[in-house]
Amino acid sequence: MHTEEETAGLDAARRMFDADKASAGLGIELVELAPGRAAARMRVTASMLNGHAIGHGGYVFLLADTAFALACNSHGPATVAAGADVSFLAPIQEGDVLTARAQERVRYGRSGIYDVTVTRNGSTTAITETTADTPAEQIVAEFRGRSRVLTGR
Repeated sequence: MHTEEETAGLDAARRMFDADKASAGLGIELVELAPGRAAARMRVTASMLNGHAIGHGGYVFLLADTAFALACNSHGPATVAAGADVSFLAPIQEGDVLTARAQERVRYGRSGIYDVTVTRNGSTTAITETTADTPAEQIVAEFRGRSRVLTGR
């Protein structure tokens, strides 16, 4: 059960996501939302492939950024990215279902740090080996976001 303050923050994050035309246009779904954490999911489509016929890293970044935005806005005040870094660990393919899970690491003053793990086919376990019988569920990217609460909003 959440406090009134937590519920208000979660409602604000949901409203932000509902108004997010970029995420909606890519079919990104909200999977989980709690204070300081969130998960979002997206299926990789043909229009997301680059010239090497693999998923464009910008879409992976966007999915991670969406989960990050939900997590850092889950406390209520309007919060934006002050910066972010991503490491791409494995290529993505058309048809992959990616899940980005964001977790707050620390908040201090108006700033915060959040880690986001992006996995293929919904797993957040360690990188696993693909076999003929079991498709890999693997980490495809790690993202670290730095947030800043806006003033006067």
